[in-house]
Amino acid sequence: MSTTSTLNAASSADRGPPAWTRWLDLGDRALAVVLLAPAAILLALIIVYPVLRLGYTSFFSLSLTSGLPAEFVGLENYSLMLEDPVFWETTWNTVLITLITVPGALLVGLALALLANLPFGVQWPVRLSLLIPWALPLSFAGLIFAWFFHSEYGVVNDVLNRLGFEGIIWFNSPNWAFAAICLTIIWKTSSFMALIILAGLQTIPRSLYEAADVDGAGRVRQFFEITLPLLKPSIVVALIFRTITALQTFDIPYMMTGGGPGTSTATLAMYIHQNTVSFLDLGYGSALAVVMFALSMCVTAVYLRAIRTKE
Repeated sequence: MSTTSTLNAASSADRGPPAWTRWLDLGDRALAVVLLAPAAILLALIIVYPVLRLGYTSFFSLSLTSGLPAEFVGLENYSLMLEDPVFWETTWNTVLITLITVPGALLVGLALALLANLPFGVQWPVRLSLLIPWALPLSFAGLIFAWFFHSEYGVVNDVLNRLGFEGIIWFNSPNWAFAAICLTIIWKTSSFMALIILAGLQTIPRSLYEAADVDGAGRVRQFFEITLPLLKPSIVVALIFRTITALQTFDIPYMMTGGGPGTSTATLAMYIHQNTVSFLDLGYGSALAVVMFALSMCVTAVYLRAIRTKE
């Protein structure tokens, strides 16, 4: 019995560890591939495949209202887009909203973050006030500010009347309607910028400010030479996320004006929604969505390239 057991043990030792444990001996690169594979497969299913499918559909004439089967038309949807005045108007509105609201939200968010970072005795009310606008649904914010800017019983016109100014019919004028939408978006998104910047402020060592005080540097100099440079990574992250969401603006203008007067406040996302959901023109709507996706990727690439250049 003992001789047989000894031989079996020796035979097992020669065979080495069980096959199912060999993955533990993988190199760092192979182990990283194994661990990242599930996440990569999930991303491929929920991101890569829909984008590829979207691009594929954009080459077809596919309208659910026509009752005709999908027909391959190549770049015809894109050529129609170039001749579509509504496409150019909604694209310009989207770019203009981005150019106005992203810097505006950054400046307001930076001020709010600096305020929330002050050494208050009780800090939770200040930080809670930053969370409320961010947590509010976009469509709900649009409805609230549509009431604020209402020409007859809105809060804004009531304040103007009390100050001796004449009320404004906000949503009958393209310029005033656009201004109201931009103000609403800045209010809604500045809290998101503030939360990211506040997280960056928390990482700045207090010893840097103490050393600057010893050297005689004032608050303004400390801000531009310590705070702002060390906040650059946080600001860039906030700008990337805010710019992408600005290019996809839909809820607030949809709830406030519905794109009116006419299409003067309509965005590219609203035009995509109109073609795909209202008109059921999936081919042309997919082409519009591809353009918006490409625009978002180009903006992200510009930000990332700027970061690498500065480094």
